[in-house]
Amino acid sequence: MSITRGRFALLAAVAIVAYQFLPDTGWWSAGWQVGVGWSAAAAILLGARRLSRRDRTPWWFFAAGVFCNATGIGVARVAQDVWGLVSLPTPADPFFLGLYPACAAGIALLIRRRDEWRNWTAVIDAATITTGVGLLAWVYVIEPVHIGSQMDRLAHATQAAYPLGDLLLIALMARLLRGGGGRGTALWTMAAALGVLLIGDSSWVVLDNLGGADSILAELPWLGRVLESVFLTSFALFAVAALDPDAARLGRTAQDQPAARLGPGLLVLLTGAALIAPALLASQVQAGHVVNGWSIVLCSTSVFLLVVARMSGLVREVERQASQVRALARSDELTGLPNRRAWNDELPRALERARRDQQVIAVGIVDLDRFKLFNDTYGHPAGDRLLKAASAAWHGTLRDVDLIARFGGEEFVVLLPGADGAEGHAVLGRMLAVTPQEQTFSAGLAVWDGEETSDELLQRADDALYRAKAGGRNRIESAEEHHTAA
Repeated sequence: MSITRGRFALLAAVAIVAYQFLPDTGWWSAGWQVGVGWSAAAAILLGARRLSRRDRTPWWFFAAGVFCNATGIGVARVAQDVWGLVSLPTPADPFFLGLYPACAAGIALLIRRRDEWRNWTAVIDAATITTGVGLLAWVYVIEPVHIGSQMDRLAHATQAAYPLGDLLLIALMARLLRGGGGRGTALWTMAAALGVLLIGDSSWVVLDNLGGADSILAELPWLGRVLESVFLTSFALFAVAALDPDAARLGRTAQDQPAARLGPGLLVLLTGAALIAPALLASQVQAGHVVNGWSIVLCSTSVFLLVVARMSGLVREVERQASQVRALARSDELTGLPNRRAWNDELPRALERARRDQQVIAVGIVDLDRFKLFNDTYGHPAGDRLLKAASAAWHGTLRDVDLIARFGGEEFVVLLPGADGAEGHAVLGRMLAVTPQEQTFSAGLAVWDGEETSDELLQRADDALYRAKAGGRNRIESAEEHHTAA
């Protein structure tokens, strides 16, 4: 019988709770932790088998990372009790550290399949978070360790590898969450697994800075069980994520779902990362001795440049969206032609150019005949298709200088610079001839007299249109000449 997400989560919870009551012997403790870790790795592989071949590989890496880390617990117990090896580096450290490159490879594969690596917004956000946290890792973990003998250097490199591995996972996970692609409970469960892992690593760092983890845990053995349970919880959460039916969504591309937006949570996280350097500087100033000045300067400068780059990207995005909004506000959604707003802006300018250049200019109003009957007979989708086809056909007959716009409903307006009555009538005649689906239109044509306003010119064309309809439709009527008062 295949194991489900809920069944495994229940079994893992029971195992982690039971771990708190095990006999206080190292072998019982280590064996239980290894068993939970190996069970989680097996569950991850079982979950991966339910996915397509393409989607399995990242979970294989996660399973390998959990298996290595859990195995390291057993190796550490053997190294300590059998070989007496307790100083860094121990034979268990390669197994513990194996978690980081394995999980990093799995996350990197998910990023590659879900989104483009050159998603600069996501990269900048991930870099900002990692830079801020990286300063803490440098100040409290990496730099304070004394480098003495050659063995000390190796021990220092081993100890520094853990926070560096955490930083790598933070950077990749932030990049994954900020990018595009499918989201769901599997993604957030996997993020929780990594978050719990980082909490466990950070807890050891805090204990070391408080006077040494070994001495503190010797006085508070229950605290050691709690910290070890944190890592067991991380193992279990990886397995729960793999067994989640939503795990298949993790491989979906950004076309299926856009990137995460700059919401309140992300804004708080980025703000916190940016404030780490000044907060650290303030604490050292308060203590009366700035010991990490150059590190703080480097971090502050990097975060500042990242924030500038992020703001620049936001400005460009706002400008792009504003340009799209302006274009949409001046174009008809159905036909793609200029809309009434664009026409009302362009007509007065065209008349002013004609006045300046002393050229003739004509305006036509076109109305599809019996369009309501067409809609009632064939349906509104068919009516929309007719409007799109007609506007495209009419546009193809016009000159480069002409303009056609949708005035509303089935009514269109045509601007014909340099056209007199005869030429304007010919242009409208060509449009009438190409009207699709054996449909016809009625049209009114008016030539500008050089003095009237755009509203007056349109009114004369509209009057001519009504005469065309009254005269039997499927025809073009020219407006009577307009005479201004002396």
